[in-house]
Amino acid sequence: EIGLADGRRTVGQVIGRDPRVDIAVVRVNLSGLPAATLGNSDLLEVGQTAIAIGNPQGLERTVTTGIVSAINRSPMGFEVGGLIQTDAAINPGNSGGPLLDSQGRVIGINSAILRGTTGLGFAVPINLAQDIATQVLATGRITRAYLGIVPAELTPEIVSRFRLPVREGVIVRSVGPGTPAARAGLQPSDIITAIDGSPVRTTSELFRVLRAKRPGDTVRVAVARLDQTGRTATRAVISVRLEEAPVE
Repeated sequence: EIGLADGRRTVGQVIGRDPRVDIAVVRVNLSGLPAATLGNSDLLEVGQTAIAIGNPQGLERTVTTGIVSAINRSPMGFEVGGLIQTDAAINPGNSGGPLLDSQGRVIGINSAILRGTTGLGFAVPINLAQDIATQVLATGRITRAYLGIVPAELTPEIVSRFRLPVREGVIVRSVGPGTPAARAGLQPSDIITAIDGSPVRTTSELFRVLRAKRPGDTVRVAVARLDQTGRTATRAVISVRLEEAPVE
């Protein structure tokens, strides 16, 4: 059942959902409903105004303000990267509410907070939510392009400690057997620096690039492959045909 701001209640039909991102598409048989204007989350800048609306603790239509604290966050315990971090107060009951910019445009969907913290709220970027909704409306389900690796951040500490010749990229911690990455020849300890020319400096960027791809796409993965000493890297570009991610 869905409650509207004017007091009406109606029944909604779930068309599809993405549990990993905590997004669902719900159809209601009503017309003439007002709709918020959508912004472009790809254009967000750290420090700009963020306004959260929700029903924390059952207090309907509560508005809190803050800023966009960071973008492309991949907090521990979350199954998706590329989140918007905000210090606008987000509490239980805010999940699913809009995160707005100073012009009232929706830039994200409030998702969660880190337990035991204050001022650390996260929202799903509206562009990602739109991509999910478009796919659900077209096919009734979510499909993801799958590379088949476990990635890790290449931090300055790791670069310094091991005196690596590569300073930016994502380390391949492991390659799943029988995966697209394995068949293409990617190896553990390879450092991915770009995909199809888009720089990959963090796991968030890796996830974001892959989200724009579809199963069946062939991508060109730029890697730096370390020798046995770890002091020298050979550059290569490996073609990988992505597959549909297995159901978890």
